[in-house]
Amino acid sequence: MNENSEKHTSDSELGASDSQKIVIIKYNAGNIRSVLNALNRLGYEAEISADPEVIKSADKVIFPGVGEASTTMKYLRETGLDDLIVNLKQPVFGICLGMQLMCSWSEEGDVDCLGIFDEKVRKFQLPEGNPDNIKIPHMGWNSIYNVNSALFDDSLENEFVYFVHSFYVAKGPDTAATTKYIIEYSSALQKDNFYATQFHPEKSGSVGERILSNFLSL
Repeated sequence: MNENSEKHTSDSELGASDSQKIVIIKYNAGNIRSVLNALNRLGYEAEISADPEVIKSADKVIFPGVGEASTTMKYLRETGLDDLIVNLKQPVFGICLGMQLMCSWSEEGDVDCLGIFDEKVRKFQLPEGNPDNIKIPHMGWNSIYNVNSALFDDSLENEFVYFVHSFYVAKGPDTAATTKYIIEYSSALQKDNFYATQFHPEKSGSVGERILSNFLSL
């Protein structure tokens, strides 16, 4: 097996795990194991890999992330993963930092990103005087609404999911779900075969599992 790949098998015998190849992109950002564990709970096998051939041969690709935008983009460019990701043709799911890196630019380190979504990532600004004692980062449970992507079904409207982030993407043509924290912003994006959430479905209990299942059913 390629040294850039790790094969993981769940204990579940659900048939869904045998029907497709799922690859989680391995790079210098955290939260990969949490995503793997969530897939295992759903009964799916997944492979963690940075090998371009392994990633390109996948039926579904997941691009998670917890980290800093500019250093992560530097790593993606040095390894060639930047060009690889933008040219993938199968369904791709970016999570948290993964979603932000799919945008055109991030204020975090003033860095050009992958440009899949023509959106900019900006830092939350506290309201003047901050009368409600709002905190940054946005951390904890919040609702999603105006859902309009294959990631979601009608039952997910106004459900609560888990967020941890200081930067946001404004609403735009690719907005697939909206959340309000200080302002209304895109809590999910979708364009062509690329899907992304600012929140963490792998940490969002049964609601997050339904969203992951919807992605894996595409």
